[in-house]
Amino acid sequence: MRTRITDMLGIEKPIVQAAMGWIARAQLSSAVSNAGGMGIIETSSGELDAVRDEIVKMRVATTKPFGVNVAQAFVRDPSIIRFVIDNGIKFVTTSAGDPMKYTAMLKEAGLTVFHVVPNLAGAVRAVEAGVDGLIVEGGEGGGFKNPKDVSTMVLVPQVVAAVDVPVVAAGGIMDGRSMAAAFALGAEGVLMGTRLLASTECPVHDEWKRRIVAADATDTVFLNRAGPGPALRALRTERTTRIEKDGAPDGIFAEFANTQAVYFGGALEAGVALTGQVAGRIGDVKPVAHILDETMAEYAATVAGLPR
Repeated sequence: MRTRITDMLGIEKPIVQAAMGWIARAQLSSAVSNAGGMGIIETSSGELDAVRDEIVKMRVATTKPFGVNVAQAFVRDPSIIRFVIDNGIKFVTTSAGDPMKYTAMLKEAGLTVFHVVPNLAGAVRAVEAGVDGLIVEGGEGGGFKNPKDVSTMVLVPQVVAAVDVPVVAAGGIMDGRSMAAAFALGAEGVLMGTRLLASTECPVHDEWKRRIVAADATDTVFLNRAGPGPALRALRTERTTRIEKDGAPDGIFAEFANTQAVYFGGALEAGVALTGQVAGRIGDVKPVAHILDETMAEYAATVAGLPR
């Protein structure tokens, strides 16, 4: 398949991996790149020394293209841009901040830049900033969200109708059928997060993967809609159900104090496990290459089977 996304990024499959904090590192990201998609290394953990090491590991693990996400709300030091440039990165996604801040600097250095947006106003501003493309993220997706969430089904065609740059659809994408739906809405690529959490190569604890496979579509919660701070979508647990009802007593960011235990120790009641609604459609844990290959095959079959 060729779209503006595949041509721009030099990838075989128009599938981008979500930049999940602490998770989107070489083990997972190289598997995505080697399978023909776009692997992304995260910076939202703020552990830039570790990120630098992961970029080195990526260059050993894959010869295929990969990128880095600059999560502006979590990495506030402007030296992050020099860090990315000096490490020879060619593709950057920016998120959780104003696209006017870094886009020009990255573009001047010859990088391709996509910005993550949760609404039409953000998309228009990103295009005005000069980005090459957009990741348009519906409220179904896991992770940090705009409190005024809009579904992928509504947001993607709204943005596509208003801008000329290529769009990657995010939120609720996990297979060929959802990819075909995203393309029908005008997207030229898709982003997967939760589906790749439940992959063989993902480094998170098996208990989190098990809970994703067992989940129904109602087994996530949308937290902190009233603030302060960002909203987020997470796996439903006893802890997150209490937060949904009563709020986070010490603020939403305090819920991430035990992230290592949650993500890699399987102690899901010790904090918050960011997970999208699409967990309700995921029925197994598979290697990344199988996920991407099956997605492309199902996409083709879905499109071929549509009524004429």
